[in-house]
Amino acid sequence: MNWAPKRFWTAATVQPDAGGFTVHLDGRPVRTPAKTPLIVPTEALAARIAAEWDRQEGLVRPDTMPATRSANSALDKVAPHRAAVIAEIANYGASDLLCYRAEGPMDLVTRQQAWDTLLDWAAGRFGSRLIVTIGILPVAQPADILSRLTAEVAAKNDFELAALHDLVAISGSLILGLAVAEGHITPAHAFSLSRIDEAYQADIWGVDEEAARTDAVRQEAFLEAAAIFLLCR
Repeated sequence: MNWAPKRFWTAATVQPDAGGFTVHLDGRPVRTPAKTPLIVPTEALAARIAAEWDRQEGLVRPDTMPATRSANSALDKVAPHRAAVIAEIANYGASDLLCYRAEGPMDLVTRQQAWDTLLDWAAGRFGSRLIVTIGILPVAQPADILSRLTAEVAAKNDFELAALHDLVAISGSLILGLAVAEGHITPAHAFSLSRIDEAYQADIWGVDEEAARTDAVRQEAFLEAAAIFLLCR
């Protein structure tokens, strides 16, 4: 049986601490699972975390605390392995979802053309264009844009990286993740663009209820990651 802590505090409050902000539970500072002091860069993010703790009733449910989980990840996973996390996120640019297109049917081909506007944006933003290919065989991308994409990822702080990781991993696209992070497109639109293939299959074969539930969970996580990213600045 999995053990879950019970709520033991009356109120969660935000307090300034060591150049950032932390959350106190009845005066006691929150720590991460690795016992790292949970100090975040902005008061807004700390307030979001405090609100998550305040909403807990009875047993603490980490699955209802996305901002807390993201901050824990930033401190316990990103900070001690920053270079590896940057590389993992940036590597999505070398096999970005937006670059792999269907040969047919024409309806799907047409739908995937919606990705071109994001690749156009990325070309203007980073000074070079990712190569689009037909099929799933890997295509080598220009070294200059991959280098610029890596530099863009590396410029993020640890908390932004934790949220960006979720945006990129859920969508399968570094370009979509960065477009959301920079406010170029809305999170909802970005998620729908990442699910063009799945939406096409659902239109052809009908909606699979289990797949739809999984997609809803993914969408909620994507939207949460986008909101958390903005709170990290």
